[in-house]
Amino acid sequence: MHNPPPPDASFVPGSAEPGTETNVGRLAATIERLRREVLRAQMAAEGRALIEVAKGVLIERLRLSVSGAAQQLATLAEQAGLTQLELAADIINQAAQDRISEAARAFLAYTQSEELSREAADVAVRLRRAESGALQATDAQAVVESLLEHALTPLGATAVAAWEAGPDGSLTLVGYAGFGAEEARRWRYVPPGVETPARRALVKRESVWIKDLSALGLPSIGGRDTPGGRVAVPAGTGGRIFAVLEVGWPHSLPVQPPQVRKQIEALAELCAYTLEAPDRPASDHDLQTLPELVDLADGLPDAALVLCPYLDEDGRLGDFRIQHANAAFADPAGRPRTMVAGALMLEAYPLAAEEGGLWEKIERVHATGEPYRAEKMTLTALVDQVPLSSDAAVSITRHRDAVLLIWRLRDESTQLANLLQHAQRLGRIGGFEQNTATGRILWNNQLYALYGLTDGEQPIPLERLAEHCHPDDAAAIGRFLHTVLHHRRSASTAFRLQRSDGIARHIRVVAEPVLDEGGRPLAIRGAYQDISSQHWTEVALAATRDQLAHSEQQSAERNRLALQLQQAIMPPKREPMETFDLQIAVRYRPAEQEHLVGGDWYDAVVLPSKQIMLSVGDVAGHGIEGATGMVVLRNALRGLAATGAGPAQLLAWLNLVTHHLTDQVTATAILGLYDPETRILRWARAGHLPPILIRQGEAVELDLINGIMLGAVSEADYEERQIQLATDDILLMYTDGLIERRDRTLQHSQAQLLRTAIYPTTSLEHRLDNLLTHNHSDTDDDTCLVGIQLN
Repeated sequence: MHNPPPPDASFVPGSAEPGTETNVGRLAATIERLRREVLRAQMAAEGRALIEVAKGVLIERLRLSVSGAAQQLATLAEQAGLTQLELAADIINQAAQDRISEAARAFLAYTQSEELSREAADVAVRLRRAESGALQATDAQAVVESLLEHALTPLGATAVAAWEAGPDGSLTLVGYAGFGAEEARRWRYVPPGVETPARRALVKRESVWIKDLSALGLPSIGGRDTPGGRVAVPAGTGGRIFAVLEVGWPHSLPVQPPQVRKQIEALAELCAYTLEAPDRPASDHDLQTLPELVDLADGLPDAALVLCPYLDEDGRLGDFRIQHANAAFADPAGRPRTMVAGALMLEAYPLAAEEGGLWEKIERVHATGEPYRAEKMTLTALVDQVPLSSDAAVSITRHRDAVLLIWRLRDESTQLANLLQHAQRLGRIGGFEQNTATGRILWNNQLYALYGLTDGEQPIPLERLAEHCHPDDAAAIGRFLHTVLHHRRSASTAFRLQRSDGIARHIRVVAEPVLDEGGRPLAIRGAYQDISSQHWTEVALAATRDQLAHSEQQSAERNRLALQLQQAIMPPKREPMETFDLQIAVRYRPAEQEHLVGGDWYDAVVLPSKQIMLSVGDVAGHGIEGATGMVVLRNALRGLAATGAGPAQLLAWLNLVTHHLTDQVTATAILGLYDPETRILRWARAGHLPPILIRQGEAVELDLINGIMLGAVSEADYEERQIQLATDDILLMYTDGLIERRDRTLQHSQAQLLRTAIYPTTSLEHRLDNLLTHNHSDTDDDTCLVGIQLN
C-alpha cells in the first residue's frame, strides 16, 4: 500500500507523479498564455491601424463611405488572394511613395515565384507595422524596440541602437534594444572625433556595412556581446543628418542584396523622422527666424554670410540661399553685398561647386554639424566670365539649420605684412625708426612688449638707452651709440635691459643710419631682439657639461645593476632539464650594449599539480626599469600558476597585476602548461609571437590566437588552445630579439626562422645554439629561447 505524498509535494519541482502538473508549471503556462495574448493584441492593434489607413486612402481616392471602403477592401483582398492586412500595406505603399514603399517595390521586383511574392508581401507588412509602432511610440526607446521587433529580427539582427548627432559632431545614444543597460550607460555619449561605425557613417554621409566588427577592431556599443556584422545608416531631412541607426548581428554578415539594404535605409529614415525635434525651424527659413544669427554676423569684423538650405521638389538639399550678408562683406569679385544677398550660393559663386571646394565644405558642415576652419583657402569668382582667385581664411559653422560662413580676404601686401609679423613674433624682434630731424619715434607692437610698455606710452629715444640697461653694460652702449650717431655706420651690441616692472631681459640691438644724398642723417632704423633664451641656454649648457660626467657615471652604474639583476634571474645558459618524458633547454642572450639591457624573461618549472609550466615574455623598455618589471611579472606568474588555473586565466590575472600593481609597465608573453599524462600542451598568448612546432622534419607556426598585450587595459580575455604532442616533437618559444630586423618585415624574418629551425642537429641544445648563431636580427635586443622535445 502506497503512502500519500506530503501536503506540499506539489510545490517541489519534479516531485509530482507522471501526468500531473505542479503549481509552478501552471503559473508558467498562465504567464506564457498571457504573454501570447498581449502579443496578439499588439499585432492586431497595429494591423487594425494599417487597415484603417488603407480605408482612408480608398475613401479619399474613390470617394467612398466608411462602410463602402471596408467592403471594397474586403472584396479586393479576396480577388487578389491576399489578406486584408497585406492588401492594406500594398495600398499604403502605392499612396505614400516613400522609402518604405520603395523598399517594398525593390523586394517585389526581386521575387520570381509565388513563394517569394508571399515573402515580399510579408516584408511590406513588417515595414508598415514597424512604421505604425514607431509613430505611436512616446520616446526613442520605444521606436527602436518597435523597429527591432517588427522589421529587423526577421533579417537576423539581434540588436539596434539609435544615435542623435550633435551640432559638434558628437553622438548621443537615445534608444537601444538588444544591448544590456550597463553597456548602454557606458556608451551614452561619444565625443567628437572618436572613430565608431556610427561616427564613420556620419562623416561619410553614407551607409557603412561591416562584415565582422571583431575582425575590424572598431569600437562600438555591444562590441563584446555582439561582435558580428554591423551596419550604420545616417538619416535626416533637407541634407542635414541628425540621426544614425546602427544594427548588429551576432554572426559574420555576408554581402546583403540591394533590397535588404533598402529596407534598412527606410527604417533609418523612419527612425530619424520620429526623432526629429518638433521645434526645428522649417527648411524655407524666413529672415525673422534668424535674428540672433544675423546680429552675430553683423557684429563680426570679417565678411560673413548667413546661409539657409534650399530644398528641391523632392525635399533634398539643392543649394543654399544667401539669407544675409553683413556690413563687413567683401566679395572676391568686388560686388556689393546687395547683389549677393537673397541669391542662391551656386548662382552667386558657381565655381564653388568644384570638387573639394567651398560648397562641398558648406554641405558637409550642414550635414554633420562638424565645424570647418582653414587659414588659407582659395576662393574663385567669375568677373565677366573670367575666373578671379583670392586667398582667404575661412570658417564655417552650423547654427540649428542655418550655416554661418566667414572669410577674410588676403591680398599680397596683407600676406607679406602678416608673414613679417609672424616672423618678428617668433624671433622676438621689435623694430623701430627714429627721425633725427623731428625726434619722432615709431615702434611696432613687439618692441613695446619687449620693454614692458603699453602702446600709449612714450617710446624711449636711442640716446637714452643707457638709462634702461644694467650699469655694467653702459660702456658697451656708449660705443654702440658713438658708432651709429657720430661715425654714421651700422653697429650692434648686447646688453641687459632693466624694465620698469623689475624684469631683466638679455637684448641684442642693431641699428643703421639713413642718409640723404649729401650724407646727412635723416633717421635711425633698427631692431631689438630678445636673446634671453639663448643666453640662459648657454648658461644651462655650461652647467650641463659639469653634470654630464656625473650623469654618465650614474647611468653606467644603473646599467651594471640592471645587467647583474638580469643575469642573476636568468643566466645566459642553464643546464638542460629532463622531467617525465620531456627534455627542456633554455637560452638567454643579453644585449651587447649594457644600456639596452631589456626585460625579456623565460621560465620552466614543475608545478605542484605535476604539470610543467613554460613561459617566455618581453617587458617594454630597457635598463633598470625593464629588468625590475621582468622580475615582478616572472615571480607573479610563478605564484599564480600554483593555483592550478589554465593558461588563459593565468594571463588574465597577470594582466591585472601588470595594469594595477606596476608603474606603467606593458609586456608581451606566451604561456604553456604541459600535462605528462595526456601529452597535451595547453597554451595562450598576450600579444606575443606564436610558438613553432617541428614535426617530422617540418616547422610550422601555431595559429595566432587572440590575446592583447599585458597592461594595456585593466580587464582582458585571452583565448586558449591545446596541441597533442607526439614522440620527437619539438616546440620552440622565443622573443622578438631573435628575428627582428630594421630592413625587413617581421613576416620575412619569421619565414627565415622556420627554415633555420629544421636544420638537422644532434640534440635539443645544439638546435637552440644553432638558432642563436644563425639568426638574422640586427636590433641588438636581448633574446630568450625555450625549447622542449618529447621523448
